[in-house]
Order: sequence, then structure tokens, then C-alpha cells
Amino acid sequence: MTAETSTPVLLAPTPRRLLVAVFSVTSTIGYVAMVQILPVILVPITDDLGTSRTAVTAASTISTLIGAFAAIPVGRILDRHGGRVVMTGGSVIGAVAVLLWSQVTSLALLYVAFALIGLSLVMSTYESAFAVLVVATDPHERDRAILAVTMIAGLATYLVYPLLGWMNSEFGWRTTLMVLSVTLAVTSVPGHLWAIPSREAHQSSVQERTGVPIGTALRQRRFWLLLVAFVAQTGSASAFLLLVITYLVDVGHSTAVATAVPVAVGALQILSRLVLTTVARRVPIAPATAFAFGVQAAGLLLLPLAGLSIPLTLLCVAAVGLGQGVSVIARPTILADSFGVAHFASVLASITVPMALARAGLPLIATWLGDWRFLVMCGVVALCGALAMLPLTRQRAGT
Repeated sequence: MTAETSTPVLLAPTPRRLLVAVFSVTSTIGYVAMVQILPVILVPITDDLGTSRTAVTAASTISTLIGAFAAIPVGRILDRHGGRVVMTGGSVIGAVAVLLWSQVTSLALLYVAFALIGLSLVMSTYESAFAVLVVATDPHERDRAILAVTMIAGLATYLVYPLLGWMNSEFGWRTTLMVLSVTLAVTSVPGHLWAIPSREAHQSSVQERTGVPIGTALRQRRFWLLLVAFVAQTGSASAFLLLVITYLVDVGHSTAVATAVPVAVGALQILSRLVLTTVARRVPIAPATAFAFGVQAAGLLLLPLAGLSIPLTLLCVAAVGLGQGVSVIARPTILADSFGVAHFASVLASITVPMALARAGLPLIATWLGDWRFLVMCGVVALCGALAMLPLTRQRAGT
């Protein structure tokens, strides 16, 4: 048995809307304070610590790896006890980590701060929010809830860069981080404590839901196809986004064009999520996801042929945004449809771990390859993800 077959005990409409509103705000603030701010303040941190940019950037790799190690135990706790304690605790850890980051005087302290950030991200942002929403909403409302959270958070994290740049120039990177730490503490901690259902409410809902235990899921071909598909798409996009600006400058684009072009990724992420939700009732999500991953692969493979043509370059880069935008919504939706709700967080975490390892490892391979070869590598990997999705377009859940 995989998908839900009984009538679930659901939250009332008002608390459900409240959850979406709170997660939209807390995910935005969490990603801004712990992820988006790093590129903005990378140079001043490097100068203050007297080290290299590579050494400072390595902190984000540490964060990713810590999140990968923590994902499965966090998922098990979410399945058993719900998200209130986990997400509130994760927000506390995040606020402390960002405050510690603002006071670092050495790489060792920076790496400690980012280890805590990695733990906080897996406990208090998208992955945990999806696990709560999947239990708290019925299948007909689930996609809209996930879309709303990812739409608002995705758009806000792109639009906030000018504000972060202004804060850094006016107050310095340490004060900027302290402000973000306080903001995270006064919004996410009480927001998660107040809005997320209690352990008792979570367990009451889960008792009425069906789902496949993680051990059973691991024995299904469908699980491994999904793992390959989402790991390939994520690793490909992560490597591309790290190097795209450098690549565009190297082939002859101006710095202004090179830094502006990646905005197409953000625009297509938002647009693709809107389109996916609009056509969801007419087009099954698995074929739509396979198509989006295929478009991403085509864009990456064709980008070396675009030369200095800005329109062609924009189209190729936007293709990555399409794959990214669809992937964020498709992953929790397909997993919940395929394996049910009762053990959803554990199943999600089992795919999140190799995804995190891909985000950490593939950019290193891409950097080693350099020039157009890294685009070919990213395109081939994305194509593998699209091909892995194809059998699922004809396969019913549980087979």
C-alpha cells in the first residue's frame, strides 16, 4: 500500500492558511539569513579574516554536508512527533549560528557557525515545512500550499539582494548578520511555536493516514528512479549556478550582462511553478517533471553554442530555472502520491541526503573541468535525470 486510502483528519482551513503564511515568512528569512547573505558579504569576510575566498566558500560545503547527515534522523523525528519542536528548535539554532557568524575571527569559528547553519536549514526550512504541510493538508490542497510557500520565499529571496547590499555597505557585514540573527529569532521561533500543530495533533492526523515505511520504499524501483532523477537535476543545477557568471565573462560577455543573465533562473522558477499548478489537473506531474528536466538538459547542452547572443543565452539559462522551479514542487508531491504520508519525512530525507551530496560534489567536478566542458557535464547529468523520470510517466504508484 502506498498512497492514502482513508479519509484524513485535517486541520481546519484557518490554521492551514496560517501555516502557509508562517512558512512563507520563516523560510524566506531563514534562507536570507543563512544562505543568500553569503555571496553579498563574501569579500569583506575574506578581507577581515585574511584568508582566501575558496576557504570562506568552503563553509557552505560544510553546511551542506552537515545537513545531509542530519536529514534522516530529523525526518524520523518529524514522522513520529511532528514539526513544532523540530522547526522551533531549528530556528533557535539558526539564530545562534548567524550571531556566532557575525563574531567570527577565524576560519575554525566560521566553520562551526556553518555546521550549525546546516543543521538549522534541514530542521527549519523547506524540507521540514513540506513534511508538516503534507500531513496537515489533503492531497487537493497540498500542491497549492507548497506552491504558495515556495513562490513567496523564492521571489523574496531574489528581491532582497539590493537590501542586503545596502545593509552591508552602510553597516558592515558583522552588523548586517546581527540584524539578520535578531530578525530570525523574533519571527521564526515564535512563528513555528505558534502555528505548527502539536505532537498530539500530528499523531492524530497520521493515525488516519497510510504510507509506506522507508524500508519498503527502498525496495521499490520507483524510489530509486525518483532518487536518480532529483539528485541529477539538483547536482546539475547547483554546479551550473556556481560557475555560470564566470563562464559568461570568459566567453566575452560584459560583467553587467553576466551578472544579470542568471536572474532568468529566478524568473523561470516562479513562472514554472505557477504553470505547473495551473495545468496540474490536466497534465500529470511526472510527465511535466520529465519534460522540465529534459528542457534543463537541452539548455545546458546548447549554451556553448549560444556564443555572445544574449537572447539565446537567456533562453538556455532560463531552461535551468524551469527545471529548478518544477523540481521543488514535484519532489514532495510525487513522493507523497507514491509512498503516502505516514512516513513521508523519512522517505523525503532519504532522497535529500544524496541530493545534498550532489550539491556539494558536482560543483567541484565542474570547477575542475572548466570552460564549456562543465556545461556538457551538467547537461548530461540533467539528461540522466529526465530519462530516469520517463518510466514513471507510465508507472502507477506502488509498482
